[in-house]
Amino acid sequence: MFIIPQWRLKRAIRQVIQILREHNATNIKNAKTIDDLGLRSRGIIGGMFRGRDYKPHALSTLMKAEIIQGTEDGRLYLSEEKLSASNLGKYAPYSR
Repeated sequence: MFIIPQWRLKRAIRQVIQILREHNATNIKNAKTIDDLGLRSRGIIGGMFRGRDYKPHALSTLMKAEIIQGTEDGRLYLSEEKLSASNLGKYAPYSR
């Protein structure tokens, strides 16, 4: 009961990190919006037919850990330094 959501969150963390790297959002200059990254929550109707999307929760977790940081205008970027220094770095698909 508790193992599957934890596993899906870990998988979503890897996916969010990979999405940010694929969009080259790894510094403040290349920061992207949530919509550019495709990480906007699906909503209730979308969730009913596809199941729960853990990426918004993973994004929130990474932001609380300051691994994903925001700009003043709401764009997001991945801090590789913070990722490698954290224990969440082990979930990263690869390091640059």
